[in-house]
Amino acid sequence: QVPVLQTNNGPGLTGLMTIAAHLVRQAKKDQLLGSTAEEKAVVQQWLEYRVTRVNGGSSKEDTRTVLKDLNMHLEDKVYLAGNIFTLADILMYYGLHHIMVDLTVQEKEIYLNVSRWFNHIQHYPGVRQHLSNVVFIKNRLYTNAH
Repeated sequence: QVPVLQTNNGPGLTGLMTIAAHLVRQAKKDQLLGSTAEEKAVVQQWLEYRVTRVNGGSSKEDTRTVLKDLNMHLEDKVYLAGNIFTLADILMYYGLHHIMVDLTVQEKEIYLNVSRWFNHIQHYPGVRQHLSNVVFIKNRLYTNAH
């Protein structure tokens, strides 16, 4: 199901990325699309990945592949485009929420970088909106303290 945005002037806009980029420009938040040419390209790449792989994949194997890809990518990064918060982080968060909600504590630990990133994004001001808070256990229930 492809989203459509009907604008007051001219034809409607079709497609998640097109609509999202349009709304970012309307809100004068262009930095969410990246500042440098390289950042812009990386943001576009992750937006494309979001539509083709996250939306497209439905099997458990597809989900595992997406989580593995993201976990490797986020190993040395705070955000998907490096050190800046972008539209890619927001839309990837929304695309992954239903997956992250259903992960066990053990699975969240396997995808530790994704869990760290996801938890950070869900606490970013204004991002989570109506979605439920995904809980990540930070401390062990059992310690070897006497």
